[in-house]
Amino acid sequence: MKSLKVYVLGFFVVICVLINVVTYKVEGQSGPTEAPAAFDNQTNGLVPQATFEADRDTFAEQEFIADGLGPVYNAQSCGECHQNPVTGAISQITELRAGRFDGVNFTEAAGGSLINDRAIDPSIQERVADSNNVRTFRSSLNVLGDGFVEAISDNTLIAISQQQPIQSIGLIRGEVIRVPVLEANNALRVARFGWKNQHASLISFAADAYLNEMGITSPLQPTENTSNGNSIAAFDTVADPEDDGDDIIAFARFMRASKVPPRDTQLAATADARAGSQIFDQIGCAICHVRNITTAPVGTVINAGQFTVPAALGNKVIHPFSDFLLHDVGTGDGIVQNGGPSTRNKLRTPPLWGVRSRSRLMHDGEALTFNDTILRHRGEATAVTLLYLTLSSTQKNQLSTFLRSL
Repeated sequence: MKSLKVYVLGFFVVICVLINVVTYKVEGQSGPTEAPAAFDNQTNGLVPQATFEADRDTFAEQEFIADGLGPVYNAQSCGECHQNPVTGAISQITELRAGRFDGVNFTEAAGGSLINDRAIDPSIQERVADSNNVRTFRSSLNVLGDGFVEAISDNTLIAISQQQPIQSIGLIRGEVIRVPVLEANNALRVARFGWKNQHASLISFAADAYLNEMGITSPLQPTENTSNGNSIAAFDTVADPEDDGDDIIAFARFMRASKVPPRDTQLAATADARAGSQIFDQIGCAICHVRNITTAPVGTVINAGQFTVPAALGNKVIHPFSDFLLHDVGTGDGIVQNGGPSTRNKLRTPPLWGVRSRSRLMHDGEALTFNDTILRHRGEATAVTLLYLTLSSTQKNQLSTFLRSL
């Protein structure tokens, strides 16, 4: 048993090293610099501070019925769901998804898997049907630093996947999917945003959230949602599209101009956190929660020609602790979106940067401690969880200390 443990530990360390090396090799860059990190409400240099603050205010601005809010919706602003400790960060907010699985096929709830929690009239309040046997919550995600994530080359994410083991020691290679870039006439790009990797660009992501979370239509998402499949036209008094696209551009520009979530440097420097960091690699967490990724070179054209990587975002080293790929770790929500049937129980590896500012963990917010979170990992992560169980109480506490520094 001891020799197997030593082999597994050695294997994981080699894989983690390869994954982090390949992100540099693929890009072929020299002299990448660190992405700026802080919870300080300051621009990363993409735009002037005044523009950043104006875009942040638009991101946090409340919408009302006269603006086109609803008729079914979840929140009145982006800031309602992305606010701890600063605008754009994570929070305790969840959304509700539902559908039906018959043992072979998944069918989303009438009108879509998203069940909106609010409505401008009680007669159109959405609800989960008794026939919807798939029901799940999804917690809101951090969007700070997402401009750097958008600037990661498709090839880098593919290379990370290819370096991950296939059917080896309980692990399976992360799944890469390609999704439509709405602003590029639905041209495909490697996905990276959302719990199910629904989007690959921040413009697409912003347009989707504006419609599905606030009920605001736009040129990229011009059609109102329904209430459990039933028309809400009688309650929709504002002509579509309700936004001319300017707000979506401001939302995306704000996310692109934000700094990445910072480490707690004081805690990270402690002996326990340093020991926990080594344990994180040794038991295999870093295979999926990848530490270091370098963004595409300055001037690279991405999003099917719709965005050129600027100096503020290009050739930057980020530490997201995520591979931005889909994995089945035994906690999948059962919902199928852009990825097809194979992704029903897969979720995007959640980036751990900024996790210290979150009190409810995992996609559904049901894990309240790092120990709880790790013990829920099964499926592709079974070997990692088994290794975690062999750690001493001191080592487990050291790993938790490291995670609390992120």
